[in-house]
Amino acid sequence: MTWYLISFDAHAMDHIPGEDMAAVGKAAHAVAQEAVDEGVLVCSGALDQRADIVATGGAVTDGPPPEAIGGLTVVDVPSREEALGWAAKLAVACRCPQEVRALGPDPELDEMLRRASVTEGR
Repeated sequence: MTWYLISFDAHAMDHIPGEDMAAVGKAAHAVAQEAVDEGVLVCSGALDQRADIVATGGAVTDGPPPEAIGGLTVVDVPSREEALGWAAKLAVACRCPQEVRALGPDPELDEMLRRASVTEGR
């Protein structure tokens, strides 16, 4: 299966009145619960707009201005079409368009994780 990043822009929900945000949260959590029940949810949440940049030497500086991702969900599904289906559900729940990107495979990392699971008895 492939992991897909489903996300929306930091300002994509600015049009939603404050009094509607609880309903949006409830709808988004319902989609998340459905994804948990289906066994496809990897992670989900709002992104803190504060970013730090850590240089190769370890120095830490403030990151770029908050014009980034506002929220994200990662699903582990067999096809792009299935990821697009989850994105459609999230678009309705969050009342904003969703972007969908496949996370590139890394066979070496997959093997490391497989070995770690076997070692830990998972």
